[in-house]
Amino acid sequence: MKLNEIRDNEGSTKNRMRVGRGIGSGKGKTGGRGVKGQKSRTGVAIKGFEGGQMPLHRRLPKRGFNKPNAIELNEVNVGRIQQAVDAGKLDKAAPVTVESLVAAGVVSKPRDGVKILGVGELKAKLSFQVAGASKSAVAAIEKAGGSVTLLGAVAQA
Repeated sequence: MKLNEIRDNEGSTKNRMRVGRGIGSGKGKTGGRGVKGQKSRTGVAIKGFEGGQMPLHRRLPKRGFNKPNAIELNEVNVGRIQQAVDAGKLDKAAPVTVESLVAAGVVSKPRDGVKILGVGELKAKLSFQVAGASKSAVAAIEKAGGSVTLLGAVAQA
């Protein structure tokens, strides 16, 4: 393959139709907009407009709250960690941290830390240094002979 041989797939692109250029073009007169009225004009946005009545999206009460400093954790199951150990991507001797999980490709980016969840089975004896862990995950890790250390400020939140 050469750069000058690269082409789009057949039928993947269509040429733009020039509208409003005479009746003979097939898209003249109304230009595909139907006939008359506000919607046939340009620059009209009436999606939430109800003829002057208070629109539905403003009649309904606001609900909920988005916490501006909410902690965003990666959630990883113990079964997924066991897969990484079996594949040789995680070192059994070193502690399992956010950085080691990113390096192993288990999580894509560090975010605010990692929370270990208990789905799956863990056979390897590993020590974890993570932001959080569920009770079932802690039980699975300790059953395999490992340990869990919860990290500072993130663990309290």
